[in-house]
Amino acid sequence: MRPGTEAELAEAVRDARGPVVVRGGGTRALGACAGDVLETGGLRGIVLHEPGALTLVAKAGTPVAEVEAALAAEGQRLAFEVPDMRRLLGRAGQSTIGGVVAANASGPRRVQVGAARDFVLGVRFVDGEGRIVKNGGRVMKNVTGYDLAKLLSGSHGTLGVLTEVGLKVLPAPAAAATLVLEGLDDAAAVAAMARALGSPYEVSGAAHWPGRGTYLRLEGLAAQVDHRARALQAMLGGRVEAEGPWADIRDVAPFAGVQGDVWRLSLRATDAPGLVARAGALGCLYDWGGGLVWLLVAPGTDLRARLGDFAGHATLVRGTGAPVFQPEPAPVAALAAGLRARFDPRGLFNAGLMA
Repeated sequence: MRPGTEAELAEAVRDARGPVVVRGGGTRALGACAGDVLETGGLRGIVLHEPGALTLVAKAGTPVAEVEAALAAEGQRLAFEVPDMRRLLGRAGQSTIGGVVAANASGPRRVQVGAARDFVLGVRFVDGEGRIVKNGGRVMKNVTGYDLAKLLSGSHGTLGVLTEVGLKVLPAPAAAATLVLEGLDDAAAVAAMARALGSPYEVSGAAHWPGRGTYLRLEGLAAQVDHRARALQAMLGGRVEAEGPWADIRDVAPFAGVQGDVWRLSLRATDAPGLVARAGALGCLYDWGGGLVWLLVAPGTDLRARLGDFAGHATLVRGTGAPVFQPEPAPVAALAAGLRARFDPRGLFNAGLMA
């Protein structure tokens, strides 16, 4: 099913007699669900772009590349730095803006500006009864009713099918620089990233690529970036370069095309080196100052069993043999089940994915 309008999509949901697999561009979907595929790619186009108001509204099936091109023409960007998972997951196709919001896909800049959901002003979606629902608006001050826009962000299509999203955008910086620290072990790298992020120098990226380097990014006006880079270098040492490997860090390029399962850990940065040591991983990559760790492990490894309990959660991004998402504590699972029953009472959308 590939409806061309919101009304057609709502009708398709009302007529559904079994599970539905919600798909945007198919470039970042996790896990495998059974059912008829419902593609949103027919809902395409930028509905509104007000550069002066830093606002953009687009239909959910609009390719991210199209959105980014329109913003770049006005000297703007999506601040949360959308990861491109195609190489890592071995996928083709085009990532859609609805899929980005549904996955709450956020790159290295999250440490400074927040996640994708923090920039969602409003959404339109179709619920499990085929009803068209609108929530939010075009300004950050909109506080009417429940914040369903935040709820849908990161729900992976299990609560409703997004048809339109409104986003806050930001100006693109005039300059950038990266401070590179070499020779640090994981614990020293996490400590250095913590110092940088706690400094007044407005670090917009903090990542550690074992065996290659520790990277700290600065963005803004050219004179300011130069001053901040020199000050950060005086504090931590290292060398300054114009560009760092941020696209590769964002897209987890070290594990693309490499055999093994890929896991994503969200955790306290100070816990990360110890957990990585226990994981017995074939490779690792730290982002968000150590609050996000990507691990490459042998195929079929149950990483959750190996790590045991920890303050955070582990997501299986590529591989089989374990649930994709971290099992939820009973109270949270009951709340999540109640939300799914409210928004999708027939259990149509991506059934079992996050249960």
